[in-house]
This record gives sequence, C-alpha cells and structure tokens, in this order.
Amino acid sequence: MPTDCISYQKSGYFSKLIVDYLEQKTELKALYNRFPTLENFRLQIAEKAQEFNSKDNRKILVTALEQQYQSFDISKVTQNNISLLSNTNTFTVTTGHQLNLFTGPLYFLYKIVSTINLCKELKQAYPDYNFVPVYWMATEDHDFAEINYFHFKHAKIQWNRESNGPVGRLSTDGLEEVFEVFAKELGLGDNASYLKSLFTNSYLKQGNLADATRYLANELFGNQGLVIIDGDDVALKQLFAPFVKQELLQQTAFEKVNQTNEMLKDYTIQVNPREINLFYIEDNIRERIVLEDGHYKVNQTNLVFTEKEILALVDSNPEKFSPNVILRPLYQEVILPNLCYIGGGGEIAYWLQLKSNFEANQISFPILLVRNSVLLATEKQSQKADKLGLSWADLFSNQQALFNQKTQEFSHLNLDFTAQKEHLKKQFAALHEMALQTDSSFGKAVKAQEVKQLKGLENLEKRLLKAEKRQHADVLERIIQLQNELFPNQSLQERRSNFSEFYVEFGEDSIRKLHDNLNPLASNFTILVL
Repeated sequence: MPTDCISYQKSGYFSKLIVDYLEQKTELKALYNRFPTLENFRLQIAEKAQEFNSKDNRKILVTALEQQYQSFDISKVTQNNISLLSNTNTFTVTTGHQLNLFTGPLYFLYKIVSTINLCKELKQAYPDYNFVPVYWMATEDHDFAEINYFHFKHAKIQWNRESNGPVGRLSTDGLEEVFEVFAKELGLGDNASYLKSLFTNSYLKQGNLADATRYLANELFGNQGLVIIDGDDVALKQLFAPFVKQELLQQTAFEKVNQTNEMLKDYTIQVNPREINLFYIEDNIRERIVLEDGHYKVNQTNLVFTEKEILALVDSNPEKFSPNVILRPLYQEVILPNLCYIGGGGEIAYWLQLKSNFEANQISFPILLVRNSVLLATEKQSQKADKLGLSWADLFSNQQALFNQKTQEFSHLNLDFTAQKEHLKKQFAALHEMALQTDSSFGKAVKAQEVKQLKGLENLEKRLLKAEKRQHADVLERIIQLQNELFPNQSLQERRSNFSEFYVEFGEDSIRKLHDNLNPLASNFTILVL
C-alpha cells in the first residue's frame, strides 16, 4: 500500500467547518484562541498559569481526585500525576467522552491515546513543565440510549433497563445477562479470557456506571498515567458555583453563543443555547431549569424556587446543578489547569461556538485539537488491497464512485462519452445558428432533438458501464467486500467497531500500536495494519 495516512481534509469524513478550521481560514480565527501547534503551547502555558495559579483550585482538585480514586488500585505514574497537579508548573490536556458500555466505539481509545501522546510530546518540547493526560467522564449525561450498547463483530451487545437521572449514578445491576451474551461471542483463548475478566471486574464488581468506567479506563490506560475525573463532585461544583449563579441571573451564554451562531450561519450549527443552560439533578432526575414569571422551575417536576431560594441552594447543594453541553466546557476549564481540549469533529465544532462566553466569564479558552482518527486493517486485508490494486485513498472513496472508477480502469474500452457529447453539441451549434434565421418553431425542434440525442448518448454510456461491470463482476465484488469490511455500513470503522473485536485477535499489540503510531498534531487519518 503506497501510504499509511490520509489528511483529514481529503478523507471525506469531516464537515466544512472542521476542514476550514484545519486550514486556518481567516473568517474563523475569532472563534479560537490559538491553533494547535507545538510553538503555540508556550503562550497557552503562560496564559493559563497567570489565570489559574493565583487560585486555590489546585489543592481542591487534587483532594477531589484522591477521594474519587480512594477505592481503586492505581499505577505509580497516575498517582504521581495526581500529586503533580498541586504544582504551579503542571498543566493538563483533556479529552471527554460518554460512559459507553465497554468503551463503545473505537474512537474512545483514539481520544485518550491522542491525549496521552500529546502530553509526551509537550514534555519533550517544554521539559520545565509537567503535562497530565485527563479523561473527563460524562457522568452527568442522561441519554442512556446512546451508551447502553456496543458492537462486537456482527453482534450488538445491549443493556436494557430504565434510566432517568445522570448515567454515572446508575447502578450496574442487570449487567450479568449482558456479560453472558458477550462471553459467548468472545469464545475461547487467552485474549478472550482477559476481556471477560476486564468486563467482569469493571461492570459486575463496581456499584455504578461511573466507577465501572473509571475501572475500565484505568485498566486500559493507567500505566500511561491517565487521570480520570468525575465532574459530579460536590467540592468541584463549589468551585463552579459563582458561574452557576451568573448563568441563573444573567443568562450570558444565551446571548454570547447566539451571537457566534450568527457568524457561523454558513455552517451546520452543532448546538443551540437555552436561556438557562443548567440542569437540576438528583439520582433519578435530570431536568432543565427554566425561568418563568420571575420563578425558577425544574421542568417536568413540581420544584419551584424564588431567586433567593435558588441562589441559596447553589451555596448549600452545588451538586444539584449540572451544566449542559454549552456550559460543561466552561466548568472543565474553571476546575482544571487545562491547555488543550481534544475531541472529535463534532465536539470541536461546538467548542468553536463558545469562545465569546469564555471571554465574558474571564476564563482562558483552551487550544482545540481534532483527535486522531484511525483505520485498523489486518495484514490479510492489506494484502488483498495490494492484489486488487487499491490505494487507501481508493478505499476511503464513496462506494459507487469507487465501483465506477475501477470499472473504467479494468475496461479496455473508453467508457467516458464526453468527447462524443462535445462533438454532438458542436454539430447542433451550427443548427442553432441556422434556426435564428428562420421560424422559431424550427429552433424549438432543433433544441428538442439536441436534448433527445444527448440523452440517448448518456443512456448508451450508462449501458456500456453496466455491461463492463458485468464483465468484471468478480474483481469488483471483491473490492466492495473489502471496503465493507473496513467501512461497516459504508461508515467509519471507528464509529461502530469496539476495541474487543481487535483485542481478541491481536491482544495488547492492538493498543500498543496506537501509542506507538498516533501523532496528535499531524491532522492525518492514520491507517494501522495489525
């Protein structure tokens, strides 16, 4: 295969907004602080240090993390990273993700490896500072249907139960049945045994989904120093309380983000702000807070507060207030000495909507980095592609376009009738000149005949292409079969397949290769052959 990477822009899987961001288009520069280059981190460090190091947040953060990890065995490197956060020369690089069952799609791993690898690169470039990789668990999300399953090969492994509150607090009861289904699919072997043990220890021995996810991520990445944080924490929410009050009283985010959305009207808008971008949460409740007739009401409940009452509740019980997608990034940047957020294209797109709200709240806006994307292929698949004369760029193509392109390449005939069409148009051009000198009905007849004959040529072109496809059906079928293996449902493998599908065959090597090969600042779609 001629190459092992494709630029994000040429992959065809990123939105116009992300492509324009990666190309640093002038019209977007007001929407981010600094573009992710190694040199720009020097300025980001100085800016965040000035903002963050004058506060007591570091001590509170470290204490909260130590409490969150209290019942977990953690590596010395993770333990050291938590301690380092007390120091004013330590900063974080953060990614966030939902609590998908058994990590969900592959890109969960790519986010975290991107974060770990960037910290290593920053340490080499700026040895006087420490850089800690952080995974922010989305424990306060409530959309259980998005996270209650994962795919293993052709099987959908799903956890069926009711959930109304924050998913992190959800009991893991009922996952025994899920494990039984998964274990049967895994079969036998050392790698299968490891995965069964990992699932059991993560989901059958932990009390809630937040602890299960922490255990799982810690097992996979603890030896790399990953620090896992749960924002559903009283002490951390107390740090955010002033911003919660600001949101309740001023609704600044609604104004600022709407202004930015107007600037982005030529792009697809990811998120729209609400007047109040906060939820009220308890174990089985996560509902929007709305302001009606001077009172703060919790949607779908009987809870109503005066302004004085709700501000008092922020002071006494800050854990009852949960930021939505608009404010969660602000919460993160308030409590962490963070330099950079790493996310997928959709995430970075909505972060680009938020800078003006950060400025209004006087919080430094982090560098935004599009996470690594990866296509995993086996040696057998790579060899198939070679034999079929396929490049990686070919395999990333639209399936119908690939089908047509390869048919033309295999045929000894010229399947493109463009020259014939142009010749026909020239002939009719002379007839149109003649028509100008006579009755208008003759001109209409000439035009009708031109349309008919061009249409006839197009039909012949399609029939010839179809005939040639039949001639080369065998090899074309093998091409499409290979593309379907690598791009399930004609979509990205990383958005569907689970890491266990590759781990059961290749073991630890499948994860080690990610650490060895992913370059977070390269902006390339990486192809890894296992």
